[in-house]
Amino acid sequence: MTKETPLETVMPAPKGAPNAQVSRRKFLGYAGATSGLIMLAAACKKNDNNDGVDLGSGDFGILNYAYALEQLEAAFYAQAVLTPYTSISANELAFLTDIRDHEIAHREFFKRALGDNAIPGLEVDFSTINFMSRDSVLGTAQAFEDLGVTAYNGAGYLIKDTNYLLLAGKIVSVEARHAALIRELRSPNTFLGDQVDNNSVNISRTPSEVLGIAGMYIKTKINANNLPTG
Repeated sequence: MTKETPLETVMPAPKGAPNAQVSRRKFLGYAGATSGLIMLAAACKKNDNNDGVDLGSGDFGILNYAYALEQLEAAFYAQAVLTPYTSISANELAFLTDIRDHEIAHREFFKRALGDNAIPGLEVDFSTINFMSRDSVLGTAQAFEDLGVTAYNGAGYLIKDTNYLLLAGKIVSVEARHAALIRELRSPNTFLGDQVDNNSVNISRTPSEVLGIAGMYIKTKINANNLPTG
């Protein structure tokens, strides 16, 4: 995958890989009905100008923020499964394929829920990742998963609509499972790592902190200036 590749491009799994196709209907059924979310969407178009793609404001801004991160993760795992690293085991390929399917489902859920308010497909730059190296792929996967969990934790309190908050809680719990699994693949008995504080609470990051880290992998400029802050 080159840095010009849109993050929304879904790459096929290798022949015989499990869960090669994602059932959007199945995911939406578990997450809850989305028709009400779509109908509530305001007609606020996202601007793509010199200031970058505007995530928007209010709850829709936060949903676009999550959508941007899910685009990033879906694209990464799609590439990791399309070009498996050297000597990958069948179990590890199955794990990465399952995570890819989850991330695609998350991405498509946000895209559908946002409707006309959704930001466009972003462009990625994975030039610093060696997809033939297990250490590089799993190290990046750990960074993305940890970042995603801290992003949801850091933005959850900004969501006003309880329906959106419930859905975010369901998604972040899946992301946390991914994070724990990737850590265990890299090094057994490290599933918590440095992500939990002294009160046994997962750490969090603000949107500006998260986008500052994720930005090295996203070519498209993102404008988060209108996101709620409290």
